[in-house]
Amino acid sequence: MWEEIEERIRTLKEKGVVIIDPRQTYIGPEVDLDRICSGSVLFPGSRLTGPRTLVGSRAQIGTEGPAAIHNSIIGAYGEVGSGFLSDATLLPRAKAGANSHYRAGTLLEEYASTAHCVGLKQSILMYSVTLGSLINFCDVLISGGRSRKEHTEVGSGFIHFNFTPWGKNGDKATPSLVGNVTEGVFLDRQRIFLGGQSGMVGPSTVGFGAMTVAGQVIRHDVSGSTMHAETVRNMDRNWTSSDVMFPEKRFRQIYDKNVEFLAQLYALKEWYLQVRLARSRVQKDSELELVLKGAVETLETCMKERVGRYNSLAAEWSQPSIGEAVLEMAGGSRLMDASLNWKPELEYDQWVKGMDQPERQMLQEWIESVAEDFRSILRNHTKK
Repeated sequence: MWEEIEERIRTLKEKGVVIIDPRQTYIGPEVDLDRICSGSVLFPGSRLTGPRTLVGSRAQIGTEGPAAIHNSIIGAYGEVGSGFLSDATLLPRAKAGANSHYRAGTLLEEYASTAHCVGLKQSILMYSVTLGSLINFCDVLISGGRSRKEHTEVGSGFIHFNFTPWGKNGDKATPSLVGNVTEGVFLDRQRIFLGGQSGMVGPSTVGFGAMTVAGQVIRHDVSGSTMHAETVRNMDRNWTSSDVMFPEKRFRQIYDKNVEFLAQLYALKEWYLQVRLARSRVQKDSELELVLKGAVETLETCMKERVGRYNSLAAEWSQPSIGEAVLEMAGGSRLMDASLNWKPELEYDQWVKGMDQPERQMLQEWIESVAEDFRSILRNHTKK
């Protein structure tokens, strides 16, 4: 076995992968060595497993300690400080800090980053979104901000509460939107700030430009351009989970928020398929194309999770469920990309911010129509 590991490490070094200490590096036999790119750096304690794993050019694994990468994609110039990543996708120049714990459904776009001890699952950080330390997010999409300096940020010690113990099985139909996709992809919206030492009870929405003060639990939607604080309720009463009843109005709110979250995920998936992948092909960047395809896989995982979690809750409370066939359906028109000026020489963020107004308007109308069409599909396939 050791001879096989040595041979795989030797093959990687010959193709230009920098392996600081081969004695402290493990490359699983199922890893496709063609997906470990020249110029990437594996620091001592790096462990790569899973056939989906990809390490892009100039990416660095284990800069701050041991790092286990399983079935995960790390784009060019990406960085993993230390920790465990499984079935996650990091686009170029994204960074996972020390002691990261990323699970299935995690996607970080360019320049998105997390500090130390951050756990993510079924969560998407769009361009330049930054999380502080000691954070746990499941079932969240976050966007907002105009540049690498003016970005959406979450303060340290923040938790997204994505589970409530209602009924026999509990409720995980709790996805929260901080910003959105249909506006957020254009990198021209106000940043959002969520104050640290706080929590947010899903499903919730937070608008662009909002600021929530530190040290609270957010239980209500937050409008855009609003400073938000909630007072603590004192409560002490008899309670059992089986006594909880969901009024029709409450369930309708849960349904609507799940539909909206799914529509935003679908819009982002189509943005990757019809805009980002098309541009990567014009750029003749085969490595980026693989990374973007990985992002699409992650978004499909997130959509499947959301439908399953909603339907589990709906079944327990005898409410309408969403037909899983919607995951195979297309929503919205095909984008006529021939009219776009791709400017392949530019970085992705430079291209987006440099679009002329007619192009931006056309793409804005298109992505909004994609989301709206998918909302209609979801509602038409909600079964009584």
